[in-house]
Amino acid sequence: MNKKLNNMMENKWWQEIAVVLFSFTVYTLKNDWMLFSSFISILMGIFFYCILYMHAQFNRFFILPVLFKGKRPLTYVFLTLVAVFLFSLVLYQITSLSMFANCHLYQNSHQRSYVYQLASVLGTLVCILSPIIVFKFYRINKKQTDETLLFNQMQLNSLKGQLNPHFLFNTFNTLYGISLEFPERTPDLIMKVSQLMRYQLESNNKQCVSLEDELEFINSYIQLEKERVGYRCDITYDCKIDNENAYKVSPMLLIAFIENAFKHGTCAIEKCFVRIIITVENGLLHLHVVNSIPKKTDVVSTKIGLKNTIERLNLIYGKEYKLNIQEDKNTYIIDLKLQLKKFV
Repeated sequence: MNKKLNNMMENKWWQEIAVVLFSFTVYTLKNDWMLFSSFISILMGIFFYCILYMHAQFNRFFILPVLFKGKRPLTYVFLTLVAVFLFSLVLYQITSLSMFANCHLYQNSHQRSYVYQLASVLGTLVCILSPIIVFKFYRINKKQTDETLLFNQMQLNSLKGQLNPHFLFNTFNTLYGISLEFPERTPDLIMKVSQLMRYQLESNNKQCVSLEDELEFINSYIQLEKERVGYRCDITYDCKIDNENAYKVSPMLLIAFIENAFKHGTCAIEKCFVRIIITVENGLLHLHVVNSIPKKTDVVSTKIGLKNTIERLNLIYGKEYKLNIQEDKNTYIIDLKLQLKKFV
């Protein structure tokens, strides 16, 4: 039902019909001519309304562009007043004809005056042009919104397309490192990697996933990293969520920060650490990641993952997130606060 109503609202012809019905109803209530049973008075009332409607359309197609396209408001006001005076003069002359004497269109003598006709022309112009302008700006705004959403979706798809190979590359590097030192554990690790890849493929075409699924994916990735460097790196992961099933999040959004911590925080043989804390309270997600920075490293960083993730945050959440990145000689800290949306 709502979809049909929206389609009608967006259809230009339905909008025109709505404007005619609205203005005609206002016109009939103002003149009170529908109370008379005379067929001639009804025809004359329709005839007068057509003149008023023609005046409004004349203003719409010939005078209004002076305001919107020409950006000349004073010229528009002047031309509108000229047209109002001319059309009201035509109506006044028509009401003075003998053929309208017995149609009972106007009950009082003052309704036949020029001032009354002037007010009728001006009032009907407002009643017709106002909804037309509103509908016009509604269509323009709807088109701009649709174009913006389409552009944002294209950008998100492009960013996802860059993030997915980036994640796979780092994951296979992790698997390769483990297989060299512990070849007997390789089959189990391949199964874990396949599960990560399956989630990545299934969530790729989704705008949002449940927070529970995303946290399970993150936990699986952290366990994989523990298999690789847990024997020489202090890895801690703490997660406290008030209600995992109540929230949704954009898929593969948080993993870039965690992946970055393991990539740069565990690349040296010296003592290193990675600490990850995720909390959600009243819909506010707080991700706190701290990793050590080695004195010497051969890891080359393109920062594609972090850059694309920040762009995704800007596109999806706008001002509903806060990201603070700090770096000193020994530690690299990422602190993200994000307002989650609830499942409907």
